[in-house]
Amino acid sequence: MNDLLRLAPAELWKNFHSLTGIPRPSGHEDEVRSFIADFGRGLGLETVVDETGNVVIRKPATPGMENRKGIILQAHLDMVPQQNSGSDHDFEHDPIETIIDEGWVRANGTTLGADNGIGVAAAMAVLESRTLVHGALEALFTREEETGMTGALGLKTDLLRGDILMNLDSEDEGELFIGCAGGVNGTMTLSHETHTVPAGTLGIRIRVTGLKGGHSGMDIGLGRGNANKIMNRILHEGHTRHGLLLASIDGGSLRNAIPRESFAHAVVPEAMMDGFIEGFTVLTATIKNELSSVEPDLDIKAIPADLPESVIETAIFSKLLKAVHACPNGVMRLSSEMEGLVETSNNLAIVKSGKGCIVVECLLRSSVNSALKDLEVMIGSLFDLAGAVTKFHGGYPGWKPNRASPILKTMKVIYTARFGTPPLIRAVHAGLECGIIGGIYPALDMISFGPTIRHPHSPDEKVEIASVRKFWNFLVETLAAIPLRVTA
Repeated sequence: MNDLLRLAPAELWKNFHSLTGIPRPSGHEDEVRSFIADFGRGLGLETVVDETGNVVIRKPATPGMENRKGIILQAHLDMVPQQNSGSDHDFEHDPIETIIDEGWVRANGTTLGADNGIGVAAAMAVLESRTLVHGALEALFTREEETGMTGALGLKTDLLRGDILMNLDSEDEGELFIGCAGGVNGTMTLSHETHTVPAGTLGIRIRVTGLKGGHSGMDIGLGRGNANKIMNRILHEGHTRHGLLLASIDGGSLRNAIPRESFAHAVVPEAMMDGFIEGFTVLTATIKNELSSVEPDLDIKAIPADLPESVIETAIFSKLLKAVHACPNGVMRLSSEMEGLVETSNNLAIVKSGKGCIVVECLLRSSVNSALKDLEVMIGSLFDLAGAVTKFHGGYPGWKPNRASPILKTMKVIYTARFGTPPLIRAVHAGLECGIIGGIYPALDMISFGPTIRHPHSPDEKVEIASVRKFWNFLVETLAAIPLRVTA
């Protein structure tokens, strides 16, 4: 018997266990979509798969609750695929291996998928329950939230019928979220020629590993190292002082994950190799010292390697180094309205070469639309000066906090009565689907909450078992206390 099936609430953990057996990285959700649709139909419930690939399952009100406001339970089907170096896990085919560890559930060297699998599992448990009390329910399961919120952006205005949307995708139990940041993707492309490897050079591979990474919204304020920035410092010194030339680079893997690793293949003139190694040793010690309190496992190595077939033209390599060096990364501004909340940030997520070009990808976030636009212009101007083709795309709106929200008032009362302390009311520096859904359905009253999840979007992701129980009990009590629908 799997250890997850011994946990309480059993009805939720049973469903989460099922989800861990279904590969579901963003963009590969066909199997989990079919699983959820079959789940709804198997319960005899109205089940709709829209043209975008979202699934909606409708459940009638329990007797006596027909006049309550309609509830939409909302969660996303996909998960972020991240794994430790050396792991051979295949996210498109392999199940997630779960481990119970001192009150937490984590995975074996990969992301767990609690983001947003716990929310999906909770909605499933509500749908299949024969004992819970609630009004008319809809469960909305969206696709590709993690890579662009494709499902939410594709919603039609006539799909949903409810009055209140409960987004089950937050990651701090005891906190109710009423606002989130908007965001936009930045893709900067530098085309280049390749040149023959100069005579008298030696090959070398440089690797930056061991960083914590994490969610580029939730964890951006923790001051963690960025593998792309670290690699660029090393390459910049090697190029300007020791004649290093770049053959290839591969840093970061996802826009919404702080990059944990970067790998480069380069050449250095044989006569300057000793100087390069000496400078490399000093610089890596400096970087490790700078990040020692937050990145104790940072590992930076330079390893002798075969000569590459070619190198990137020097002029473009130099422009890349300057642009990446100057590109803002991390927190740009803290909110002046909510203490401790990051208002504006940038994640320098990916630097990758191949097919005659180098691509730099960023994810810009802000809860202030004008600040997001200003950051877009800033980064665009920088890469324009470097001669890159710059494109900003996949933008999504933020969610403006509404402290007068009726569902917020209801849930504050319930939480305080149940647990003895009032919940914290917060906004989050991450892209929740509420901003998009609220734009399509402006009359919805919305709130977001969930259990405690730490280090999402990294192989250190884990969910606190006790918080899942509290989250479930809070959800159940809230559904039973939804107010009457006001009729004209």
